[in-house]
Amino acid sequence: MENNFYVCNLLLFARKCINNFDKQGYAMPTLDWIGKKAVVNHHRQVPFHLLKKREDLSCGDPESGNLLVQADNLLALKALLPYYAGQVKCIYIDPPYNTGNEGWVYNDNVNSPEMKAWLGKAVGKEAEDLTRHDKWLCMMYPRLSLLQEFLCDDGVIIVSIDDNEVASLRMIMDEIFGPRNFITTRQKHLIRRLKSCPGCPMSV
Repeated sequence: MENNFYVCNLLLFARKCINNFDKQGYAMPTLDWIGKKAVVNHHRQVPFHLLKKREDLSCGDPESGNLLVQADNLLALKALLPYYAGQVKCIYIDPPYNTGNEGWVYNDNVNSPEMKAWLGKAVGKEAEDLTRHDKWLCMMYPRLSLLQEFLCDDGVIIVSIDDNEVASLRMIMDEIFGPRNFITTRQKHLIRRLKSCPGCPMSV
């Protein structure tokens, strides 16, 4: 009976691997968590927003194209997308490392009132059962999905992260950017290109 149990589990695992092969024959393990179904396409549901210029905070040449945007980053990205989709050569982000440390000048926590409100709206009742890692993944997935739409054909995204979420980050970036586009991990940085691999999957 015990051997049959292991054989059954092995067959189920093999079937899952086969189902997760991409068009190029590359096996794609997937990461699942509470709230994932609610956020996988959430970036498409976020409405576009108009950027409002603050003359009292502006300086320099107004024709330079330089912008400093203050807003929730999901809303800010959606507002910028019509102007810069497919045009960005390099993106660098430094998201919360999700250590749970609330004592930093830079709050490394996913339990802020703003994040709780967003999770309740985006995920619904399931948000009450989310672990710290679930919350982090729900927060990251739609933002990375939007960032993918900004990159040009040979664009690169670099992410600073530490050991708390590096494994989870690698898996969701494989889903969004395609596993063959991963370049390297250097210390705390994950680096991957977007479209330099012909025929690679570009999005979820």
